[in-house]
Amino acid sequence: MSWSEAPSRRALLGACAGLAAGGLAGCNFALRRPPSLTFASIALTGFAPRSPLAAELRRRLAEQVRVLDAADRAEIVLQALDDARERSVVASTAAAEVREMQLRLRFSFRAHTPAGRELIPRTELLLARDLSYSETAALAKEHEEAELFVEMQAAVVTQVLRRLAAVHV
Repeated sequence: MSWSEAPSRRALLGACAGLAAGGLAGCNFALRRPPSLTFASIALTGFAPRSPLAAELRRRLAEQVRVLDAADRAEIVLQALDDARERSVVASTAAAEVREMQLRLRFSFRAHTPAGRELIPRTELLLARDLSYSETAALAKEHEEAELFVEMQAAVVTQVLRRLAAVHV
């Protein structure tokens, strides 16, 4: 390819990229946004101290509404009923070495007004991920497990936000 052909090739690639971007804009393509909440304040109750799920929920909710400590001053109270991380062995060898585990994140909650009117009845979210295991790579598998729990936690927070977006006080 000569130097005279290079600018025309760049121009052609630029035109193709522009057409692709225009096509995506024309089909109403947009990045997924967090659901918009219809209330102004919320209180989180029932979480264990230093709960990573509570911290993530607080952070994501604070992007849209005020997160209050006093439940009686909030429009909505999100009450955690169960927040558990579980590990169970799914497969092992004849020598009793673990080969595969299942990680589960279980979160039960309800939402109500400070006056006690139920907005979201008891709801349980359960996420599970399979994790292969090797004792020769125990440290790497420990990090992988932590990353899987972080990913599951983000998915649970997104599901809770979607349910809260459907609430009208």
